[in-house]
Amino acid sequence: MRLAHARHVPLKDDARAYRALDDLEMLTTRTPRDYQVEALDAWEAANRRGAVVLPTGSGKTHVAELAILRCKRSALVLAPTIDLIGQWHDRLTATFGGPIGLLGGGHHEIEPITVSTYDSAYLHLSRYGDRFGLVVFDEVHHLPAPAYLQAAESMIAPWRLGLTATWERQDGRESELVGVLGDVVYERTITELSGEYLADYDTVRLEIRLSAEERERYLAARKIYGAFIGQHRIPIRSPQGWQTFIRKAARSKAGREAFLAYQESRRIIHGAERKLDLLGTLLDEEWGRRTIVFTNDNRTAYDVSRQFLVPCITHHTDVKERRAWLQAFESGELPVLVTSRVLNEGVDLPTAEVAIVLSGTGTVREHVQRLGRILRPGEGKRAILYEIVAADTTEKHTSDRRRKHAAYEG
Repeated sequence: MRLAHARHVPLKDDARAYRALDDLEMLTTRTPRDYQVEALDAWEAANRRGAVVLPTGSGKTHVAELAILRCKRSALVLAPTIDLIGQWHDRLTATFGGPIGLLGGGHHEIEPITVSTYDSAYLHLSRYGDRFGLVVFDEVHHLPAPAYLQAAESMIAPWRLGLTATWERQDGRESELVGVLGDVVYERTITELSGEYLADYDTVRLEIRLSAEERERYLAARKIYGAFIGQHRIPIRSPQGWQTFIRKAARSKAGREAFLAYQESRRIIHGAERKLDLLGTLLDEEWGRRTIVFTNDNRTAYDVSRQFLVPCITHHTDVKERRAWLQAFESGELPVLVTSRVLNEGVDLPTAEVAIVLSGTGTVREHVQRLGRILRPGEGKRAILYEIVAADTTEKHTSDRRRKHAAYEG
């Protein structure tokens, strides 16, 4: 089409079904921050294609709203979870008025401006891929999943905006985005925006030692796991090392024992008795401040919930119950929440001030996302992230890996 226009060849475009939204206006007045305008200008300079990388709490949503307003074309916003599309739906309704379409979570409503989960887009965009001139990919680091890339390729939208706080993926598949989206066109970091646009913050790493009994069990489990790795010469630290271990472990009784031993070693360090003792001390010291306790697994989250009588949110939590807990947290009625990994991204908790990481993966993205949960600005606010690590275990190395980010320097 571009070539035909360049050569002044007349043609009729029957492919696109998206429409101009000439009367689109914002119902709310909000002066954009300097970096939001810079991000939008950079995106437009790249022919309205590419990703904007901004920290959690810095206003990525408003960049998308400004893009929708400038394009004035039918727009689709994609997000990875039901919670997130609910937040987008509420925000876009308040900004532009209704109706705003909703695809996912039992809803199937297509409007000139529509929000959808990535999963629903994959299922339905073969029918609706011609309806939108602009697509906004929220948490765009999810897009390299093969099914999601297929959905993106099925859309004819010429204008595409990706939003994320963390562009790089551990598997390197962010390179897959260039063809369907474009590259990063603008980026600002937590350290650049903290103090003025984000809350000032501190990060503190605290180390505990396993009890004698825990240490004995931990070493025994690691011995079984390590023996299997060594016997089969599995390069466990390579990009495909874990997948190789899983394949080989599934083929024999010794492999299954090695896998169970690995899980046991993780359970011991994630739920260490002295971790929970230190958690109690921190909750006492930070009492009255909105606090999120992060774990790597549901079992530890439930243990914390029972021991300290605080609400627990996991992927099993009913939607209505989750909303009730989050509202109670925001109001201050229940100032402490414990969660496994479902609150790592996509949940707006502006009053959160303290994060306590009991356990997690070694990915930089997850650690930065958890820090981002407490960085919404507030008058006089200084956030703090505590990380509790079992010394002399593999968790120390995990912590070192996930802290390789400018946000944790110093």
